[in-house]
Amino acid sequence: MRSEARTHSILRHDQLDVDRAMLLVIDIQEKILPLIGGPERVVTNSRKMIEAAQVLDIPVLVTEQYPKGLGHTVGALQAELHASKAQVIEKPAFSCWAEPAVREAMLTLDRTQVIVVGIETHVCVQQTVLDLLSRDYTTFVCADAVGGRGALNHSLSLDRMRHAGGVITTVEAVMFELCGRTDIPRFKPMLEIIKASPPVDS
Repeated sequence: MRSEARTHSILRHDQLDVDRAMLLVIDIQEKILPLIGGPERVVTNSRKMIEAAQVLDIPVLVTEQYPKGLGHTVGALQAELHASKAQVIEKPAFSCWAEPAVREAMLTLDRTQVIVVGIETHVCVQQTVLDLLSRDYTTFVCADAVGGRGALNHSLSLDRMRHAGGVITTVEAVMFELCGRTDIPRFKPMLEIIKASPPVDS
């Protein structure tokens, strides 16, 4: 049963739930990643979130900004994205929501909660989150799985998204919240993902 982790609780809109959540992986591309502060942190924690989405049967949507020039999503995430049956969409717009194909895919999924990982924090991530918030999506930004060029760009953008109403959190916090309890079949594989990849914070 999809709601097995939450059968005895009434959830707030900003409490994650497997039946309402989707994962959005923004532009973790070959030619952008080396310019980002903490690229290993972004990739490691994004991979962990993608693996968790597969275990929890949460849909995954991936965007790529002008892949002809910036390359495709990095190879380190390809196996996990394939396993999760992620949908990959090219976009010219910085905001994912501003790209009609992405918008249509999100509307088709009909999920009200969006978990966000990717780059860059102060460009595509921020513009996407602000657009999603204005459309009444509850948006969860995994601070340890987003990154940008420059620490100030990254931190100020997290602050702006928080003040706009976005939930700033971490990958492991999201994983444990979605799981909810230890006495369900999905908890053990989730725990294995966590054990295999200790938190990378820098």
